Parts: sequence; C-alpha cells; structure tokens
Amino acid sequence: MRHDTIPMQKQNKIAGWGLLIGVLLIASSLRAPLTSVGALLPYIRDDLGISNTVAGSLTTLPLLAFAAVSPFASVVASRIGMEWTLFYAFILLTIGLVGRTLFGITLLLAGTIIVGLAIAFGNVLLPAIIKMKFPLKIGLFTGLYAVFMNIFGALASGVSLPLSRISGWGWQGSLAFWAVLSIVALIVWLPQLRKKRGTQKSTDENGEAINNNIWRSSLAWNITVYMGTQSMVFFTMISWLPDILKSTGYSSDAAGWILSLMQLAFIPFSFITPVIAEKMKNQKVLAAITGIMVMIGAGGLLIGNAVTIIIAVICIGGACGAAFSLSMMFFSLRSNDGQEASRISGMAQSFGYLIAAIGPVLLGFMHDLTANWVLPIIVVGFVGVILIVTGIKSGADGKIGKFKYS
Repeated sequence: MRHDTIPMQKQNKIAGWGLLIGVLLIASSLRAPLTSVGALLPYIRDDLGISNTVAGSLTTLPLLAFAAVSPFASVVASRIGMEWTLFYAFILLTIGLVGRTLFGITLLLAGTIIVGLAIAFGNVLLPAIIKMKFPLKIGLFTGLYAVFMNIFGALASGVSLPLSRISGWGWQGSLAFWAVLSIVALIVWLPQLRKKRGTQKSTDENGEAINNNIWRSSLAWNITVYMGTQSMVFFTMISWLPDILKSTGYSSDAAGWILSLMQLAFIPFSFITPVIAEKMKNQKVLAAITGIMVMIGAGGLLIGNAVTIIIAVICIGGACGAAFSLSMMFFSLRSNDGQEASRISGMAQSFGYLIAAIGPVLLGFMHDLTANWVLPIIVVGFVGVILIVTGIKSGADGKIGKFKYS
C-alpha cells in the first residue's frame, strides 16, 4: 500500500464531513429567517405603525418570492455551478437579514423580499446537491436536512420573542440574530468553492447529453402537484388550526399547544420516511399513506372530540413531514442528473408555493361564506385524495423520460 493512501482517504473523509456540515447549516437557515417573524408581528406592527395587511405581507412575500425565483435557480446554477450559486445566495440572505431591521418599513419589506429570493435558491438546489454528492445515501441525507431545517424553524419561532426582550435588542435585534447562522454557513461552505464550476450531465446510450423538457413531463407535473398540495395542507393548518380548535371550545393557549404538537409530529416523520423510502423499489405506498393520513386528520377534526383532535393533528403533522421529505426525494430519484434535479425542484417549488399561498386564503374565504369550518375541513380531506393520486404516480419507479422533437 502506498504511504499516501491513508492520508488521502483521511482528506476525503474530512472533505465529506465538511460538505455534510455545510449542507446541514444551509438547511438550518432555510426556515428560521421566516418563522422568526410570526411571534414578532404585533410588535413590528405597533412599532412602525403599519396595518395588519402590511404586517401580514411579511409572511406572504417570501412565499411569492419562492414562486417567482425557483424556476430560475437551476439556470443560474448551470452557468456558475451549484456551490457558487449557494454561496452568492447566502451573501444575499445575510444582506437581507440585516437590511430588513434598518430604517423602517421600506427596508423591512425590501429585506423580506431579498430573504425570500435567497432562500428560494437554497430550497431548489439542496436536493440537487444531495443527488450529486451523496447518490448512495439520498434518503438518509434528505431526512437529515429536512430535520435540521424544521428544528431550526421551530426553534426560531419559539425564541424570537425572548430574544427581543434582551436589553437593547427589540424585534430588530431578534430578527438580525439569524444573520449569525447564515454567516457561519457561508464560512463553512467556503471549501466547496474550490470545486470545478458547472454540473456533470448524464448521457444516453449514444453518449448524448440528456436534456429533457420537464415542463412537458407528466411525472414532473405530478411531483409538482404533490409538492404543492402537501405545502397547502401545512400552511393552511398553521394559519387556521387554532381558530378551528377554538370553534370547538378550546382556549387560545390549548389551541396553541395543539398546533405545536402538529409541528412536532412533522419532524420525526420527515426523517424516518426518506430513510425507509430509500430501501424500497418504489415509493407509491408511502406516498399514498400520506394522503390517507391527511384524510384521517380531516375526519378527526370534523368529529371534534378531544381524542380525535389529538389523533388528527398527529396524522396531519406526520403526513406533511413525510410528504415534504418524499417531495425532496422525488426531485433526486426521478431525475437523471443533478442539473435536472435542480430544474424539477425549481418547477415543483415554484408552483408548489403558489398553491401553498392560495390555500389559507381560499379556506379562510370558505369560512367567511359558511360561517363555520366544516366545508374548509372537507376541502383539506379532498386534498388528501389529490396527494394519494399524485403521490402514487410520483412514487412509481422511473425517471423523467427524454422527449423527441421533430
């Protein structure tokens, strides 16, 4: 054995761990800047003298930014490389996180948009990075990044108010705090910039580069709808579950704790599901189960007693966690290479977050029309049917097919 073999293996192992830590730090910064805003909205509103509508836009604008930018993330990455694209995106994220705390409402809104634009790149490109760098462990690393993303998202939601109470911090200091995490992610990501720019593409049996038109792929559209509908269920429940529970007699505090239970159920399912899915020939059964769990959850909310509500929120939280991770896996498993994975991810997350943004508004409108939550909950149950259909199609073993043009 050559004397340099062991040191080389050690270097490769260190580089692999460095890449994994970088991916997890990036994942940790993809939700915390958004979830940290919710508990602070009343204080931001009162301090700046803005309306509830303007304050509410601070949570809506990032979703719209995701929808607008996601399809273009893969285009940028194909030109300068995924590693450099993520690096520049996190510089932008840091600027947005600091900028939104300065000089009033104009920079608050501008910074919020910048934060949304930057996070969109991370949302789209991380599944592709996992496809490229960890092809034999897609399930495990998808689960890990989903867990880190959502744990830090939940943590930010819980600590944002206590941080704002530190002397001299206020809501500005609390929001700016999360720039520390993005700066650490930038520093840890620096070694990845030594890699060659660009992305290796797969080739067909004739040695020609595969260049599919994903917008004409029924599989890509099924993945997109699956991604979108699971996001719709999650954001709708985040928005309206407390009101649904209060209509059945729960106090505001109790409703808040039950919402936390739903979010806690999300985390283990988001890790376990891709680990199991990776060992299966196809993921049709797992994807169908997520839809069934949403239907069970909707039924439990309609019944409305204490036992069925607890079962319902665990089912809905677990279904959303499992479906989120499956969506991320589908970007990798159904693509031919990392670049195609980023394009599917961009397409699915663009339309997915549009559906997610529409869901809470649509169900709120239905509640206004009917003066109760029965019809909106039935609609959530119907979304479970859509998850079953699109999940079975997305979970079938196969990849995006090559299109022939005459």
